[in-house]
Amino acid sequence: MLIRIVRMTFAPEQVPAFLEIFRSSQDQIRLMPGCHFLELWQDAEHAHIYCTHSHWESEEALNNYRRSELFGKVWPATKALFATPAQAFSVHQVQVV
Repeated sequence: MLIRIVRMTFAPEQVPAFLEIFRSSQDQIRLMPGCHFLELWQDAEHAHIYCTHSHWESEEALNNYRRSELFGKVWPATKALFATPAQAFSVHQVQVV
């Protein structure tokens, strides 16, 4: 399982446009092969900063989404709203026994 976090800072006036993009695409993203989970987080102190948190079956599944027609529409529209470049990283959960 690959966990993907993408932290995005928007110009405050662009937040409604981003939320509409997310609202209209979230179900389609969740239906992508290999996507097991997707949610949106808002920074507790900065209302114009959001993170997507998603779980993917594998890096290959994430990369297949990133090569999809859906991503090709959603990401450029979202990226155009950024105040600063996004920060994205992938992690694995660690089970400490």
